[in-house]
Amino acid sequence: MAGLPADAIPRMHAAARAIRDGAVAAAESLLDGILAQAPEHPEALRLYGILYNRCGRHVDAQAALQRALVQRPDDAQILNDLGSALYGSGEREPAFASWRRACALAPQEPMPWYNLGRNLQLEGASEAAAEALGRATALAPDFLPARILLGDALVHLGRFDDAATQYRAALRVHPACGDAWRGLANIKTRPLSDEDRQQLSLQLRRADIAESDRIAIGYALGKVCEDQGRYPEAFAALSDANARLRRMAPWNAQAFRVFVDATIAVAETLPAPVDESLGREAILIVGLPRSGSTLFEQILAAHPQVEGASELPDLGEVIRDESARRGLPFPQWVPNASAEDWRRLGRDYLERTARWRRRRPRFTDKMPENWLYAGVLRAMLPGARIVDTRRDALETGWSCFKQQFYRLPHFSCDLTDIAAYLRDCERAMSHWQQADPRRIRTQSYEALLADPENQIRELLDFCGLPFDASCLDYHQAARSVRTPSASQVRQPLRQDTARAERYGALLDPLRAALVQSRPAL
Repeated sequence: MAGLPADAIPRMHAAARAIRDGAVAAAESLLDGILAQAPEHPEALRLYGILYNRCGRHVDAQAALQRALVQRPDDAQILNDLGSALYGSGEREPAFASWRRACALAPQEPMPWYNLGRNLQLEGASEAAAEALGRATALAPDFLPARILLGDALVHLGRFDDAATQYRAALRVHPACGDAWRGLANIKTRPLSDEDRQQLSLQLRRADIAESDRIAIGYALGKVCEDQGRYPEAFAALSDANARLRRMAPWNAQAFRVFVDATIAVAETLPAPVDESLGREAILIVGLPRSGSTLFEQILAAHPQVEGASELPDLGEVIRDESARRGLPFPQWVPNASAEDWRRLGRDYLERTARWRRRRPRFTDKMPENWLYAGVLRAMLPGARIVDTRRDALETGWSCFKQQFYRLPHFSCDLTDIAAYLRDCERAMSHWQQADPRRIRTQSYEALLADPENQIRELLDFCGLPFDASCLDYHQAARSVRTPSASQVRQPLRQDTARAERYGALLDPLRAALVQSRPAL
């Protein structure tokens, strides 16, 4: 606050509170008044940078923070916020350089370490993320976001006991911390205890917990009840959690079906690709969540030529950016795209994902909903291979219902919506696979269980990879696995993963919906 008039100091605090509360206009008015009194004051500019970052105006945030940095070039807080602005603008390397410099200048401050670790985790660098987040939690033991993310990074590295320690530490601070319960429940090879079940039920009886925590606790209670054979209780807990989540943002199954129909139709209008080999580096694993996709990625990532990149947002971002450029939503602009346009988009995707090919020449992209783009990839990434993972429809649907997804609206909160989504995915992928079996393989989870070696050999051959015996021992592959299946894919194949039939008539609504949504032959 040095250099500010005395009456500006409480207004600076008020501006910070307004930013915290999302009162954008009030924050701008307060900061403008302060800067009128004290032009170029670095703290006012820094708060403007934070405000712009929260509004998604990352270029404006950079400008404000760079102005502040001119006056205080060694200010760790400014550098920390500048890292967020740079990362939000897609400038990854400068962002990490800014966070690392902030950590070096103020190693006793937890926030630069937190932001460094959080974004290393987003990049898939779980080992480095765990180190940075460990520093943050040591400096601020009660800062729950850092502790939760540290637990997540440790899960992704396969250090499940260490992860559970972090989640338990968070619960000692806040017993109704939904993210901590979510983390513990997602370590699927470490069942929660009866004491945990009682504690979850106790927390749900509280009236003073956030709705987001109540939802996450409900999913965790469903998990422990299922593990203990309390199937009616599990169904009730999961149904309540899903209903609460759905009320936040309902899924529109009819609108989605219209969208899928349009996506199928426009894929028939694609021009012949300019370069048939473009995208040969990529193996896209698509389909429904909980269909075995992480397992198949783990098998491929055990191959010495393949880097497992997990769920990448890049393909969706390329399509989104092109939609913004054209001023039309996907797939409305597809008939107007030339072969050169598609080559440009394919190259953009490959540039964005280049970091996953630094060690190995091929990589997997396991974003499930990329199935929506499988039809247009014939023009955009014709050399890519697409693996469409399939598992028993009832098991897949029920597994989706049991898993909390954070991107809303989401189809998984309602059994009827799940069935409709599953059938939309199946009919689109079957249509495209029949049209071009050379590029798209339908991969059955049950077939893998029945005949692992032959299925793995066929999968590798489809991807243009020589057989490597390490793929048979996929569970020993050392890599970061950033999905809820992180613990399961580090075990050998199990034959006892089916759970749906144990619920009996409780799942009749899902069975009926799957029959009703099946397309007519």
